[in-house]
Amino acid sequence: MAERGATGFQASQYAFTAHLRDPDHHPAPVEMEDRRVGIYRELIFNNVESLLAGYFPVLRRLLPEDYWKGLVRDFFIRHRARTPLFTELAQELLVFLHRERDSNPQDPPFLLELAHYEWVELALMISEEEPDLTGLDPNGDLLAGVPVLSPLAWPLSYRFPVHRIGPDYQPREPPLELTHVIVYRNREERVEFLETNAVTQRLLQLLVEVPDRSARARLEQVAAELHHRAPEQVVASGAGLLEDLHARGIVLGTRPLIA
Repeated sequence: MAERGATGFQASQYAFTAHLRDPDHHPAPVEMEDRRVGIYRELIFNNVESLLAGYFPVLRRLLPEDYWKGLVRDFFIRHRARTPLFTELAQELLVFLHRERDSNPQDPPFLLELAHYEWVELALMISEEEPDLTGLDPNGDLLAGVPVLSPLAWPLSYRFPVHRIGPDYQPREPPLELTHVIVYRNREERVEFLETNAVTQRLLQLLVEVPDRSARARLEQVAAELHHRAPEQVVASGAGLLEDLHARGIVLGTRPLIA
């Protein structure tokens, strides 16, 4: 449908773009040759579909071809992207699935979470964010100091075990327990994941949200929250965890406590 107030060439442009988005419901302008319009119609849709298939390879493999292309067409028709950058197209699809996609009983129940997980991998791969190394001791005492997390390490929690979903595992119901993972870009610039648990996620949350106490103090806080009978066991386990996170590049080092 042409935009209100548009006339002449503008009206023809609006009609043309509406046709490209939704050819089944918006005819092409009568003055345009259908053969030529068809070239644009196929080229634009196929380019968008190919880009999204590359950004969401697992999701693409799981959905039947007609269903996948129907989802892309739905996105093409209804969503108005706010960026001209191809690398941000994946985030636009994520916004569409979260805010605009109508409930469809044929959609896998893990559709949005799997799409988010695959987007995270892409976002970390292309991120240009650099860590702030000011005052950082890469070999500092991980318990006595304040551990610094890499900005390229994202602790995430999902209802479904998204890192395991594939052609041979497509759960219809979420497990009773949440799935916790850290997705991160390592020192070799590869994106990897580490499955963790609720206790680890709580520790990382405390270290990020209020970075003014030592890791030992935070581990003691976690032990208190758990009503653990032997807090030193939690501290000892936490020390080993922090060493592992440091070896992986998830923890970059430490900063001293500010008196």
